Amino acid sequence: MSKIVLQNIDKFYGNNHVLKNLSLTIEDGDFMTLLGPSGCGKTTTLRVISGLEKPQNGKMFIGDKEVINCDEAYYLEPGKRELNLVFQSYALWPHMTVYDNIAFGLKIKKIKPDQIKKMVMNALTKMKIAEFKDRYPSELSGGQQQRVAMARAIASEAKLLLLDEPLSNLDAKLRIDMRAELKRLHKELGTTIVYVTHDQIEAMTMSTKIALFKEGELTQVAAPLDLYMNPATLMAADFIGNPRINFLEGKATRSGSQLITTCSIGTFTFDASTLTDDAPTGDFDCVFGLRPEQIGIFTEPTDGAIEALVYADQPAGSETLVTLQRGPDEFLAKQIGIQQYTINQKVWLRIDPNKFNIYDKKTEKLVKPVN
Repeated sequence: MSKIVLQNIDKFYGNNHVLKNLSLTIEDGDFMTLLGPSGCGKTTTLRVISGLEKPQNGKMFIGDKEVINCDEAYYLEPGKRELNLVFQSYALWPHMTVYDNIAFGLKIKKIKPDQIKKMVMNALTKMKIAEFKDRYPSELSGGQQQRVAMARAIASEAKLLLLDEPLSNLDAKLRIDMRAELKRLHKELGTTIVYVTHDQIEAMTMSTKIALFKEGELTQVAAPLDLYMNPATLMAADFIGNPRINFLEGKATRSGSQLITTCSIGTFTFDASTLTDDAPTGDFDCVFGLRPEQIGIFTEPTDGAIEALVYADQPAGSETLVTLQRGPDEFLAKQIGIQQYTINQKVWLRIDPNKFNIYDKKTEKLVKPVN
């Protein structure tokens, strides 16, 4: 079992409160990504899990084993936590071959030579670099070196794999390739993976769950599509999605069994049964959240569509981004394929109100999720 439970973790660096009463459960077999902007506490959380940092308050369990108990000043040393780490830097020994880099840690554990050979070659095969076993790191590309670092991490068959922005040094194409390899590897091994990144595309494409951080606190923990479709706060909505979500300010009134909302694109009524527990009563200022791909554009009038003007278009081959203007608001639409518009061209938009996220402007919390 490699379930991880963090309970009420506080971490300070001097007067800087980096992790604030953090509680997080990572289930056995999860690919959990810790996501957020720089300085939000995600790497510190990973280092606490690994044992490289000692928190000042809280407890932590890996499986049934207590590994941190701050009240008793108990911190199980990293080498006994049955985990492996892959850092942003590859940390390969330059004077050792690929094979010896991977075998080194296994030799330290005094595993028999025949078993070491089997474990190393199995890891190399899984990472598709068996043909490079006799090369030195200087003879490899960045992507190949990253695969060696990954092979070293999985060779010992640890129950828990911690990855700290391992793809950040790779170019865009290699990052896509390595994301596919990591996702396949997780499926094959069934290992619990904790992955740190500020790249939301990495988080969305690989994870089974995402823990979104802001200033040392958890904003939301959810499956990638749940986080994308129903971000719990304006911060979460703004951070997730490329291109970013559109925000339109409006007014709302909750009366009886209905929520009546209005903004520059129209007036919409929702049943109160669709609202979250955070939805206020009476009148309140609200913010509409609308994903660019949820806006349909037509060049001729069509039933149920609203009129708008094209502010600018950005054809990009596989997709076209269109900046639209209606009343005082500008917002972005995304269309698949090549589309061409002219500035100030009149168009008609079809938008499904059920695809809106609506937030309370004061609390910044979600009050009407996507149905």
